[in-house]
Amino acid sequence: MSRKILVVEDNQDLARLLELHLSDLSYDVDLAFDGAAGWDQIAKTTYDLIILDLMLPGIDGLEICRRIRAQPAYTAILMLTSKSAELDRVLGLEMGADDYVTKPFSIRELMARVKAILRRIDKLRSNDESDQPAVIRAGELVIDPDRRHVNLNGRTIDLTAKEFDLLLHFARHAGRVFTRAQLLDRVWGYGHDGYEHTVNSHINRLRAKIEKNPAQPEYVLTVWGIGYKFAEINS
Repeated sequence: MSRKILVVEDNQDLARLLELHLSDLSYDVDLAFDGAAGWDQIAKTTYDLIILDLMLPGIDGLEICRRIRAQPAYTAILMLTSKSAELDRVLGLEMGADDYVTKPFSIRELMARVKAILRRIDKLRSNDESDQPAVIRAGELVIDPDRRHVNLNGRTIDLTAKEFDLLLHFARHAGRVFTRAQLLDRVWGYGHDGYEHTVNSHINRLRAKIEKNPAQPEYVLTVWGIGYKFAEINS
């Protein structure tokens, strides 16, 4: 089954070049040259991956990313950013982009990133969930991976896509300590050197939603000098 990829890029020459190389890898590629056209495509078509430029006319890439992550179904996002747009790259990762490539980039690098993201999705779908319980329970916390639903003491907890992915990863490996770099690699899909604060901010927001007292967490624990772990709590 061919992978379906959408390229949202206002530089039409670059977009068509990406289409050419992605098609050579047997991917089914659609193009959109502005934010509104890109969002129209996303609203009516299911994609495995969206290659999304940040600086778009109309609806910008960050807003499109935010809208995608507000949807229940998970779609991988690879952001294209300018070399000077570090703040935008950080915001993109915060909003749930799986990876980013800085312009100017080599086509070989971008193709490698695309393959890596799709391999990670395959692994998550086929292996990571294979021998896992349908529903995870830890004390008053109930996590339903299939429905991407979290319940705490009978109350539904609204999480962003990346907050849910982070919580699920922790809960599936309760007691295991992860460094920030490991969490970036396993939840975001790539080792973003220098962006460990992305993990910190997501954990702070996650604690604010699931902990009775975020300053004294019961679920997501800090292991000082190393990273974080999920407490081993009986259901």
